[in-house]
Amino acid sequence: MNEAEAILLVCKGWAITGVIVALVFLVIGIDRIDEDARGAYIFRPLLVPGVIMIWPLVLWRWYVLETGRDNWFKRHMPIRNAHRITAFLLAAVVVATIVIGQMIRQSPPIDFEPKKLSMLEVGFA
Repeated sequence: MNEAEAILLVCKGWAITGVIVALVFLVIGIDRIDEDARGAYIFRPLLVPGVIMIWPLVLWRWYVLETGRDNWFKRHMPIRNAHRITAFLLAAVVVATIVIGQMIRQSPPIDFEPKKLSMLEVGFA
């Protein structure tokens, strides 16, 4: 088995597991953890692709909400802290990229003379 077949096998396994989780979650689980979803069946097929892709997160959140371990007031704090750190890092990387790009910028050759190209040389004729 080469690398491509191994990657394809992992992707197939991920998708099959995701389909199983999506079916079980959207038939049984969503009614148990979200009172607004009870009786609403039209939107559930729209959730299938997303659940297939992030099925481990869906299982984890289902477990957390089912066992009552969710702390509503601290729910978004780690995400906000991560966004703050990421914003500062991204700003630093952008500034560093611009500064380093200006420092290593090459100058044009001294003996370079611009030449006007005719349409025949460019290939538009």
